Amino acid sequence: MKDFLELCKERYSVRSFTDKKVEADKLEKILEAGRVAPTAVNFQPQVIYVLQSPDAVAKISGVTPYMFGAPQALLVCYDENICWKNHKHEVDGHSAGEMDATIVLTHMMLQAWELGIGSCWVCSFDFKKTRELFNLPDNIKIAALMPIGYASAQGVPSDRHPKRKPLDEIVHYL
Repeated sequence: MKDFLELCKERYSVRSFTDKKVEADKLEKILEAGRVAPTAVNFQPQVIYVLQSPDAVAKISGVTPYMFGAPQALLVCYDENICWKNHKHEVDGHSAGEMDATIVLTHMMLQAWELGIGSCWVCSFDFKKTRELFNLPDNIKIAALMPIGYASAQGVPSDRHPKRKPLDEIVHYL
């Protein structure tokens, strides 16, 4: 098994996929990683739609240029009715749903990578049209789209991938 930090450093956003679908057992393991992710007060508001039928993939491909040829995608959402809301201090009523959903997405991205499966975190798509196309209820809020699959020969890390700020620029000890 890889060292976790090495796994994190190696993982990159895949932007070109083959047409090979993720095997059911691997997909289930990826989804399980999302199921066990931490959420505020453990309310588990995440709702994940596996877009894998030709119709579903065509629909989502019609609202974003960022499917990158992936044969599947995970539409990561949260249920606004059950997510924890902060009713204290200056953030009265602030919902943790989007944060919870992105933690879930991160767990799934890292699990996918450990299994040799690429992904890309996408937030540039028409949320309203997606809601309409998939008949999502009003309480289900979209957080992000995660195309998944096997990287093609062109699905290599971007030039920006290894560029990271040093810790002393992003960490402050108080």
